[in-house]
Amino acid sequence: MWELIRVNKRNSVILLAAMGSVLLLLGFTLGYLFGGAPQAGWFGMLIAAGIWLFMMLISLSSGDQILLSSAKAVPVTADVHPMLFNVVEEMTLAANLPKTPKVYIINDPAPNAFAAGRSPDSASIAVTAGLLGKLNRDELQGVVAHEMSHIIHRDILFVTLAGVMLGSIVLISEIFLRSMFYSSLGSRRRYSSRSSNEGLAQIVMIVVAVLFAILAPIFAQLLYFALSRKREYLADAGGARLTRYPEGLASALEKIAGSTVTMETANKVTAPMYIANPFRGPKAMHLYGTHPPIEERIRILRNMSHGAGYINYEKSYEEVTKRSPVVPASALKEEEVAIRQGAAPSKPEQTTRQQARQVGDLMRTVSAFAFLACGGCGLKMKIPPNYKGAAVSCPRCGQKSTLPQ
Repeated sequence: MWELIRVNKRNSVILLAAMGSVLLLLGFTLGYLFGGAPQAGWFGMLIAAGIWLFMMLISLSSGDQILLSSAKAVPVTADVHPMLFNVVEEMTLAANLPKTPKVYIINDPAPNAFAAGRSPDSASIAVTAGLLGKLNRDELQGVVAHEMSHIIHRDILFVTLAGVMLGSIVLISEIFLRSMFYSSLGSRRRYSSRSSNEGLAQIVMIVVAVLFAILAPIFAQLLYFALSRKREYLADAGGARLTRYPEGLASALEKIAGSTVTMETANKVTAPMYIANPFRGPKAMHLYGTHPPIEERIRILRNMSHGAGYINYEKSYEEVTKRSPVVPASALKEEEVAIRQGAAPSKPEQTTRQQARQVGDLMRTVSAFAFLACGGCGLKMKIPPNYKGAAVSCPRCGQKSTLPQ
């Protein structure tokens, strides 16, 4: 997939240049508005250039950590969820990555996942507690393999840069619009003392500036979204190839799509990073969505009946969508990959109530709760991290238990 990696690196440079241009134009417009002269506009552009350079350096040095923090992802160790770590290590070997990605869990009951980082050497994979509570091992493997494919294809560099740059443009626009709101009364007084022509010119400039401040983040976000759909198809293809079991990823996507839980930790900047659109309702409209229709992705994966390689995905993609090829020609020359059998279920399917309990316990573990079994009745007590006492009374039988130090 060297062709795809080269294209993603090129797109990252184009993205930086395009978002930098938007930021410079925004800086010039705001400078001209507040200064009332072209010289002030150039000064505003100079400030915007400094912001762009600073944000670019931040994106390249620690953009992944900013996005992980924005998603409220918490780094965890293998003892929190051994199966997750085992699957990540397994897919790292299958993908031939130089280093195992760091593992994060997002304290959110909605099922979803994403990858972040600048390169395979500094990659991270974050999954929600809701995802771990809903998926079996084959399904979890499919999701992790999908995120591994984003890492292999260097999608994570593009998304990390885009997320931080888009966030800066949105932030500057919101600051400007808020300042316009609070200073509107003073502006009206100032314009009333000028000639009618000067006042009209200033009003026109204000309208143009406000429109630009509103449209700049929308334009930047559309640029961000424009390249995301194809990447999701290719990550699905890579995930099926790594696991040799397309049904695992298809089943996982089906469970994610079937969830009615709203994802509270996602926002419009981080949304394109997730394996599936994290929003529900009007926000999830396909027209402005960051992902292809999930039902279509599932149909493509389940139509891969003759193999799990890129060439098999391409044939299935063309049959289902009736669109032009999505997989680069260089990847279609590989040998076909045989589909393996799914693993036998190791335990009965959990009920909705059992899944909710498991997700709740996992979220408490991530939040540093202590779990203590009552010595009298065996009740499992969940002790919050801010509990100050040395002992706790069982709410069922009243026996006191000493907290471990």
